[in-house]
Amino acid sequence: MNPVIISVCIMLLLALIRVNVVVALTFSAIVGGLMSGMSITDTVAAFEGGLGGGATIALSYAMLGTFAVAISRSGITDLLAQSVIKRLHGKEHGAATTGLKYGVLVVFLLMAVSSQNIIPVHIAFIPILIPPLLGVLAKLKLDRRLVACVLTFGLITPYMVLPVGFGGIFLHNILLKNLRDNGLTDITASQVPMAMLLPGLGMVAGLLIAVFISYRKPRHYHETEFTQTEPKVVTINKRHILVAIIGIIAALSVQLLTGSMIIGALAGFMVFTFGGVIAWKETHDVFNQGVHMMAMIGFIMIAAAGFAAVMKDTGGVETLVQAVSTNIGDNKPLAALLMLVVGLLVTMGIGSSFSTIPIIATIYVPLALAFGFSPMATIALVGTAAALGDAGSPASDSTLGPTSGLNADGQHEHIWNTVVPTFLHYNIPLIIAGWIAAMVL
Repeated sequence: MNPVIISVCIMLLLALIRVNVVVALTFSAIVGGLMSGMSITDTVAAFEGGLGGGATIALSYAMLGTFAVAISRSGITDLLAQSVIKRLHGKEHGAATTGLKYGVLVVFLLMAVSSQNIIPVHIAFIPILIPPLLGVLAKLKLDRRLVACVLTFGLITPYMVLPVGFGGIFLHNILLKNLRDNGLTDITASQVPMAMLLPGLGMVAGLLIAVFISYRKPRHYHETEFTQTEPKVVTINKRHILVAIIGIIAALSVQLLTGSMIIGALAGFMVFTFGGVIAWKETHDVFNQGVHMMAMIGFIMIAAAGFAAVMKDTGGVETLVQAVSTNIGDNKPLAALLMLVVGLLVTMGIGSSFSTIPIIATIYVPLALAFGFSPMATIALVGTAAALGDAGSPASDSTLGPTSGLNADGQHEHIWNTVVPTFLHYNIPLIIAGWIAAMVL
């Protein structure tokens, strides 16, 4: 049996029975390597050799976590949370509460969307914004699985269809480049986002189902220090607020200038330090808090890089696609469906749609052209196959990010409350929409 399928299935099974994701990734990578015929020495060497590929991401998240702690020290998030709580106080039911509930969801959605394109900080805003608002969510009886779906939608859909920020990287720097490098030389940059619009509508359908059908009922959570909803007196230091605004602008400017989240977060943190929000003697504690906040995400991303390295060395992806192409004859609809499913399997294991495109494009483009798919249909197939699995992968930052904020009080389990809901609501509609796009474009 194909080592990629075996590895991904083992990883998902272990994750579903609540085995730590880092352990699940490491164990499944070793099993996949051995099943492919690699020796244990070669498998371990491939895994360890790939770990360095996740180091930059891990350090980025550590610095972003530190920056998040610095922002929270300024009092901005407490002010926001308490202003909402005051509006809620004494209102358990009614139209006002319902309106506020959907208003909070819209704010979360806009924040997630802007984090990909307008203010490209990716998931860094989640551990800043969500924990102080857990009390608001508890008061509104909002199902956190719904919030996870809203955040994941905002983290994924913008880069699929909007060629700005992370979307510019995904659509132009990665997808367009790999399509051209593998034979689709005549396509233009403007065609790529147009081809991804229909798959993007699949994501919209999944979001609407989550909001208005799956998780519309109230859900109760135990009261903890994070879910207190009594109005409190919040002392705001105006100078700290000003420093926070300058720090955020500095971080975003430097990140856009250098293209590095690490340097951007460092610049913002230094503004907070020189501005007096963080005392010099407290920098060590703040950094420790930031690392603690984001450490698990970093370790999972490092392990996912090792997993991806083993999968590449096994040759399982190429074998899997070749097996698909030789067993479907000239059945074009079946070819499109199986190509999407293979993309889902690959991304579920690697955890990154950005890293999936270089792996599958070398095989998918010639295969799609051989089956007679148009250039626009080929763009949709490769782009959708890569995006599939980003929602619903235990190793994806699009699921790890929401969990990092929603589980601040230990009441939001990563696999069953983020991974499974996002998998069901986004991957299934995305497969359908991607298949339709491949057929009609």
